[in-house]
Amino acid sequence: MADNEKKEKAVEAASKDKKTEKKDKKPGIFERVARWLRELKSELKKVQWPTAKQTVNNTVIVIICVIVVGIFIWLFDFVAGGLIQALIGLVS
Repeated sequence: MADNEKKEKAVEAASKDKKTEKKDKKPGIFERVARWLRELKSELKKVQWPTAKQTVNNTVIVIICVIVVGIFIWLFDFVAGGLIQALIGLVS
């Protein structure tokens, strides 16, 4: 009887080792891609997407800011260019 019990315990231990080996293995590429896609889908459901009105409003604000910054850069360039030309005229 003792021999049978030892054999059964050995078989159980071997099957547990196989199960832990499977858990320790890295999942395959397709499993990882599938998991990534599932997580991506769940994250995209959490995103609060802007309305069309908000999108248009934000786009207009960005365009106005770009124009204003462009004007400031143009003015600075114009003034700096004039000063440099004046300095060159004084030197020569």
